Amino acid sequence: MTTLRLEELNAANIVAANGMTLKRGQEAFLAANARLEEFVNTQSAWQRVVFDGDEPVAFVMANFDPEVDREEYRSSILRMYVAGDAQRRGVGSYTVEQVAEEAKRLGFEHLFAVWEEGDLGPGKFFQAVGFEIIGENEYGEAIGRKTL
Repeated sequence: MTTLRLEELNAANIVAANGMTLKRGQEAFLAANARLEEFVNTQSAWQRVVFDGDEPVAFVMANFDPEVDREEYRSSILRMYVAGDAQRRGVGSYTVEQVAEEAKRLGFEHLFAVWEEGDLGPGKFFQAVGFEIIGENEYGEAIGRKTL
């Protein structure tokens, strides 16, 4: 692994970000954007592509908005995926660390993530990087909280 870096999602890197391939079966855990719009303004989302050298290896969309009604969406990882061939190389941990640093910089004390449980889902990963399951939402998805 070379040096990982974040780039804001833009016209120059969106095609590369969309071209990343997950491990077989993980696509089922990507939630639909429509549901997010019930809770957050996705137009103001913090979206980044993670690169390993010139190769896109992850995408993350977070939200930082203290005015959102639901606590789990004020400082939250809304979407995150790591390319299948980049998993288990520290890319996911790096990505969560970068989101956590931005949340701290903005004055938040916690970072949240919401995920669907399942054998191929992200639950074990999020727990391994410090998220504690604190409940579930009305869709049966786990709500995790990481203290910053």
